[in-house]
Amino acid sequence: MWKLLRKIKRFFSPDPVEKFWRLRDILVRPTPIQKALLPFYTHSMQKILDRNNATIPCIEEVNHFVTPHGLCGIFISYGAKIGTGCTIFHQVTVGANTLPDSRGQGAPTIGDHVYIGAGAKIIGNVTIGNNVRIGANAVVAFDVPDNATVVQESPRVILRDAPRDNTFITWAQYSKQKNASAK
Repeated sequence: MWKLLRKIKRFFSPDPVEKFWRLRDILVRPTPIQKALLPFYTHSMQKILDRNNATIPCIEEVNHFVTPHGLCGIFISYGAKIGTGCTIFHQVTVGANTLPDSRGQGAPTIGDHVYIGAGAKIIGNVTIGNNVRIGANAVVAFDVPDNATVVQESPRVILRDAPRDNTFITWAQYSKQKNASAK
């Protein structure tokens, strides 16, 4: 009896993470019938992300990943690439660096089967290899080879003589500038 009630409950209110991935698959690769309902699917998926304070772009470069604690606070920047079989815990940031005078401009590329602990931050144009473990609250702004483990070390302060340009540039503006300079 209880199993039947649980199945009925799951049918009417499925797990938000499963629902998110199902809606995301529809938005990334819609069938002709689903194209007519794209505004509905977009709205439903955005409600799930808003409830969980998360941002996950609907692009093919971001593959499905496991979220043991749900989508809570996960931020993935546009331009980021995530391989298959990754596990991402809550409050993780995979963010692009678009500061004009920064040496790590761009978005991260994460390999396959990467385990990213709670609160970890991966920032800039870095490449994370396959089968890497990133510990909780670690800040990664450098390339990590395959089969490595990254843990947080003590923070440090870097003093500069001249002021830095901290102008924020959106990913769309950064892409346009990069394409214009490549031509």
